[in-house]
Amino acid sequence: MSRQLSLNAFLHDTGHHEASWRHPDSGAERVGDITWYQEIAQKAEAAKLDAVFLADGPVLWGTGHRPSNQFEPITLLTALAVVTERIGLIATASTSYYEPYNLARLFGSLDRISGGRAGWNIVTTQGDEAAANFGQAQAASPETRYERAQEFVDVITKLWDSWEDDAQVADRERGVFFDPDKVHALNHVGKHLSVKGAFNAPRIPQGRPVYVQAGSSNDGRNFAGRNAEAIFTAHQTLADAQAFYADIKAKAVGFGRSPESVRILPGISPFIGDTEAEAKALYDEFNRLTVPAYGLRQLENIAGVSLDHLELDEPVPAGIFGGAGNVLDNKRSRLQVVANIVERDRPTVRELLHRLAGGRGHFVVHGTPVQIADTIQEWFEGGAADGFNVLPPLYPQHLDAFTSKVVPILQDRGLFRTEYVGTTLREHYGLDRPESQYAVQHPAAVGSA
Repeated sequence: MSRQLSLNAFLHDTGHHEASWRHPDSGAERVGDITWYQEIAQKAEAAKLDAVFLADGPVLWGTGHRPSNQFEPITLLTALAVVTERIGLIATASTSYYEPYNLARLFGSLDRISGGRAGWNIVTTQGDEAAANFGQAQAASPETRYERAQEFVDVITKLWDSWEDDAQVADRERGVFFDPDKVHALNHVGKHLSVKGAFNAPRIPQGRPVYVQAGSSNDGRNFAGRNAEAIFTAHQTLADAQAFYADIKAKAVGFGRSPESVRILPGISPFIGDTEAEAKALYDEFNRLTVPAYGLRQLENIAGVSLDHLELDEPVPAGIFGGAGNVLDNKRSRLQVVANIVERDRPTVRELLHRLAGGRGHFVVHGTPVQIADTIQEWFEGGAADGFNVLPPLYPQHLDAFTSKVVPILQDRGLFRTEYVGTTLREHYGLDRPESQYAVQHPAAVGSA
């Protein structure tokens, strides 16, 4: 089979446009209703998408101008698992505010309940607001957060690996449920974490959940090259996406990994119309619903500076982001994306807010189904993407438009599946199931107390 696209549906209450909830056709009243998300997941599965993905942060989002995240992601995706059969389920969880043992249990349960469809989007969570919710005066530095994150991933991997695949024997005659020689203690004592282990359940269907990562900063790229099996990223141009793609693949090789072991999936937020004019009118309709004061606050959070002195219809000052637009040398990934837009396109403040309203720095496009499919194919075949994280501006209508109008074109071109081949997220992404690192060694076994 020829190389195939991966396509995820990125869940986000009423849709990814920040004003989607204000649209008269939105489901704003249902964002706290689990059946809302179950129906969306079923639609994505009917279109044979690889996965649904849920972002998360342990902090109240926004200033009252749009819905706040109402569900803890692993709980929500477990509820989606019981009404779906094949689609992957990717949840975000922070290495800064969990401990490895309890997170291993949460994702292990999701993977088992879903039959091997779990993915973990690994984040370190920046920002003092989140830190304050966990009794901390301020967030750790990026370097410290990523140092803890690497230790966290090493430890949680050992937990998931601590039962060899054939450790559970359920031998009724001998009265032995599991072979203690094949269950291994970690006895980990590190700089940030201390975990004895072993895990308290047999190895999960995928061995480990698929490791996903979404940071594009310098620290994030190095972490991704070492650990990530799928990477969600934001780019505005083909050239920037190609540079990122080549950089991550090279980093993976530098860590002794195959470049094919990493799926790079930029975000795309499509406004789809039967004609170009219809698609542009749809884009403009949503932008008219935005609240500029809200957009400015979000932009200030990215920029780290006050923007109250700017006039909406004046150009964004060229130096306001301090030359942060270098795609291969940046400390804060989303700041780099925004700075790149300003340096390249010289938008007014209002135009920049509209660019960000649709996808928070992800690639927002408007066009016909063929034009959207052409763009996806160009990035896929041009060394910029292995697939896409799709951000429908309005749920479920714009997901329906994408799956009913764009996906069939990609299928006709032989770029996307017409049926699922496997049953696990690893199989959808073409990733191997990892062997337990303890499978060929037998240190002192733990008891079954």
